[in-house]
Amino acid sequence: MTMLTKAEREAATANALVAAAKAGDPRAFDALVVRYRKRIFALALHISGSSSEADDITQEVFLKAYRALSEFEGRSQFFTWVYRMTVNRSLNARRDRQRRGEDGEDPRLELAVAVDARSNPSRAAELRQNYQRLLRALDSLPADMRTTVILVSMQGMSHGEVAVVQNVSEGTIAWRMHEARRRLHEAMLPEKIQRKRELSADLVRALGEHGLLFPVYEN
Repeated sequence: MTMLTKAEREAATANALVAAAKAGDPRAFDALVVRYRKRIFALALHISGSSSEADDITQEVFLKAYRALSEFEGRSQFFTWVYRMTVNRSLNARRDRQRRGEDGEDPRLELAVAVDARSNPSRAAELRQNYQRLLRALDSLPADMRTTVILVSMQGMSHGEVAVVQNVSEGTIAWRMHEARRRLHEAMLPEKIQRKRELSADLVRALGEHGLLFPVYEN
């Protein structure tokens, strides 16, 4: 008996829920929302850079998916379908905010500092400086490349899954990740950083696991 991989089990569960939702079971679509809401919100937050925008985008995406469910033919996985909608909507929201000149505190930065600083002011200052530089380097990447990094490094998607979401080849995804590593490396070189403690799991560990964390220099 062939054992299903985690991804295959996930896809099978989602497919069953989609089929049940199409058959008129409202609880099935609610289960899909519960299953994917946190990941969709995180994706929208990382791309749009706004927690309020991310919340709106998450609600809009699932509402759109619910209304269009009868048209969903299952040629791609459900999560791929809603991820693609989220990416497109989030990129549009980010461009709109930039055109309006809106700028404020980065919710990604504030969340990471709040979690890691543990009410220690000196620790918070150290983390804020490092995280600002990391996020600035990440945000400086071209939109398609930045989205690829977010999907692979922060969402844990495979190159194949991201290729489907972004409608490009796996080779393109591999090149974008390679180029992102190079650019982030160069972006972090001008200043030397002395890292005394482990940095945020949210903003650093994921990047580090994929070779995207900037190099650390000891004085």
